Amino acid sequence: MQLYIEIENGAPKNHPALEQNLLDAYGEIPTGWEPFLRVEKPKPPLYSVHDGEPAVYEKVDGVWQDVWRFRDMTSEEKLVAQNDVKLMWQNRKQAENFTAWVFSEELCDFVPPIPRPTDGKEYFWHGVTSSWVQRPPYPRDGKPYILNFTLGVWEENTELTNANS
Repeated sequence: MQLYIEIENGAPKNHPALEQNLLDAYGEIPTGWEPFLRVEKPKPPLYSVHDGEPAVYEKVDGVWQDVWRFRDMTSEEKLVAQNDVKLMWQNRKQAENFTAWVFSEELCDFVPPIPRPTDGKEYFWHGVTSSWVQRPPYPRDGKPYILNFTLGVWEENTELTNANS
């Protein structure tokens, strides 16, 4: 789906139009219309928020496109974001398993005291021993399971089993 935008005095005029609509209306792409690239709204970088809605139209590398602006969070917004992460962390299932993890202000997330092994195997955090333990194979009987981090075993997820009954 090719889009075009009308340019007047070097600036976009109105909004982009579908190529086919222009062809249907004018038989060709009219003079003064240039290709336009629609850019999805990206997720803001950490500790940033979108600055203005909607996107602005700018020419980037010779093509008109949506450009999304960001601004740094205020101190208050940053604190709210951090507290939201802390609250979600505190309210997660089996939260007691992760008491050794520490909040990283730099990442706005919790990090383990020991990095996860990177040998290609699957591990889970075992809070009882404060270590990474290789994850047991997931049962293949078709039932839903959840890993019990304390015991290191898969337990049937009765909430999902009962919901599907």
